[in-house]
Amino acid sequence: MPIEPLLLCATPIATYRGDVLLTHATGFFFERDRRLYLVTSQHVFRSDPDEHAPDRFEITLHVDRENATRTVGYSIPLYVGRLSQWIAGRDAAGDIDVALIELDRSRLPRGTVYTAFTPRNLLRQEETIEIGSAMLIVGFPLGFHDTYHKLPVVRHAVNASSFAIRFQGSGYFLTDARTHRGSSGAPVVMRDLDGKHGVLPWILLGVHSSRFDIRNRDVDIDEALGLNCAWFADILLTLTERDDGH
Repeated sequence: MPIEPLLLCATPIATYRGDVLLTHATGFFFERDRRLYLVTSQHVFRSDPDEHAPDRFEITLHVDRENATRTVGYSIPLYVGRLSQWIAGRDAAGDIDVALIELDRSRLPRGTVYTAFTPRNLLRQEETIEIGSAMLIVGFPLGFHDTYHKLPVVRHAVNASSFAIRFQGSGYFLTDARTHRGSSGAPVVMRDLDGKHGVLPWILLGVHSSRFDIRNRDVDIDEALGLNCAWFADILLTLTERDDGH
């Protein structure tokens, strides 16, 4: 049976320092101007507060569209010499927890199968979504997934803050969903019911970052809020702009 295109958008990420496995996360593919990128959270590649400093990461790629059990691992260096290979961004409110790294298609394993979001999958400036709209978070929570077919799972979510307004002035909105470690970098999507956003019938709304909590919560009495930060996906347009006139 063919693999659903949405499930081929996401891939598990395992970060390493040398041969030591450090963390699990989620990444997804984004394509612009015939360039292919892997997108995830910035803290997956480096997080100084946590002393997290991998030097490479590995993703899992499908190599047969009709047979999901056929996959290969693909290792990507995070540094060449001392130069980091990923692109991250900032806005007026500070760092943005989104990063991407360009993939050289000519070096991908032969027969690699994937689905990539493109700028057409993003909301246009004049578009917005209502509070409480249904969304999906496509990822690998706690590294969990269909280990036989190497496919992600999805969690239901709704947007818990106004999509038209940056929450607390930062470049993210809130989602209400049950999430776990390993979901960092997952695409937050909603169904494109009108077919206005390209061949892939999903709208890319954001990049899941982390759970959102309040500092003064009494951990012995109060439950966690169950809310999450998702950075607006239009940051990908800024991060993939080219400076060579193309």
